[in-house]
Amino acid sequence: MSAQNPIFNRLNLLLGEETMERVISKRVIIFGVGGVGSWCAESLVRSGISHLTIVDSDRVCITNVNRQLQATTKTVGMVKVEVLKERLLEINPKAEINAVQEIYSAENAEMFQLETYDYIIDAIDSLKDKIHLILHATECPGKLFSAMGAALKMDPTKIQVAEFWEVIGCPLASMIRKRIRKAKTFPKKKFLCVFSPEVLPNKGAGNPDLVNQENCSSKAQINGSSAHITAIFGFTLAGLVMNDLYANG
Repeated sequence: MSAQNPIFNRLNLLLGEETMERVISKRVIIFGVGGVGSWCAESLVRSGISHLTIVDSDRVCITNVNRQLQATTKTVGMVKVEVLKERLLEINPKAEINAVQEIYSAENAEMFQLETYDYIIDAIDSLKDKIHLILHATECPGKLFSAMGAALKMDPTKIQVAEFWEVIGCPLASMIRKRIRKAKTFPKKKFLCVFSPEVLPNKGAGNPDLVNQENCSSKAQINGSSAHITAIFGFTLAGLVMNDLYANG
């Protein structure tokens, strides 16, 4: 695939053809294409990433529509990765998009062959699986970028990037670190995280009608979330990939 593809003219002006060729050649895998991962995938493909694997087991639910790129009233019930793949190929028909309808776990981790990817994006919610992915990905040659908790937030100016051990004010990061320390199994190398220290109350949590509508979610607790926050998390993850390619080009 050539960097001369006209859809990337503006990027070519910014990056130069040599760096653009590197972008097009890189392999990226995203775990979780919900409120964060879907926007990350979109940004990466629009930025020239042409070898992308997207991993998610879920189908689109009506309550996904407020924040997930591929979720519309017309796609409810459809497989998330398949709907997203179709959209990404409409952006760049020449891209290689591998859609995998699976949940990442310790039991199937080897099937993803993480050692073959240049960038690994963690945008999954399950604490146990997230910890395993972090530990496994940091054993691989590629770079890991991880999203911490994006729910219960409204202020976009509070979103930050920090190395995992330097993330502050994020309950999810604190829980991950606590479990890692308890198990005495630590990441093999440093990695950057997108996070926000803002934690707002779930004001609607006492409304049974809202809770009952979330029957498509397997989560024990449902937290409120909004598109502008989850999208910024996703775009920032994509930006970390692109900035790394630019800085090392």
